Amino acid sequence: MTGRAPIVSSAHLVSERAAELSEYEFGLIVAGNAFNRWITRCMAAAGVPDLSSLDVLVLHGANHRDRPKRLADLCFTLNIEDQHLVSYALKKLEKLGLVDRRKKGKESLFAASEAGRAACARYREVREACLIETLAAFGEIDRAEIGDVARRLRALSGLYDQAARSATSL
Repeated sequence: MTGRAPIVSSAHLVSERAAELSEYEFGLIVAGNAFNRWITRCMAAAGVPDLSSLDVLVLHGANHRDRPKRLADLCFTLNIEDQHLVSYALKKLEKLGLVDRRKKGKESLFAASEAGRAACARYREVREACLIETLAAFGEIDRAEIGDVARRLRALSGLYDQAARSATSL
């Protein structure tokens, strides 16, 4: 690192060998909390209040590509290990009429209902007005750089997944 002190949430965890990783983790915490706050407020502005951030993500997942998904598919896509969390979100969304469940053999398939698709469409409108317009106000932003950050985040998530597997064997 350069001569500056790293901006971190837990100075006691900073490694001299990778202080940048602690800065990344703090950035991830702050960005993750901001993103979760944003998606719940965006969905509330779209007319569906009182959803958790996971509920919102599961609804968008169920609506993705307009194809029914299994619980396992939604968990895999969102990288959520505890299926009970997604199952609870699906039950809540189903009770609200935003997700439909149908059986296919022994499996349940979930898809956004008509009301769920409408909520996702309104969410997109709010997103365009509040997020995309604000992003555009910053001037010319290198979209390729944003894509680069997304790819790096996915790669680093693999690093954390591997470290989690290693930690379970200690």
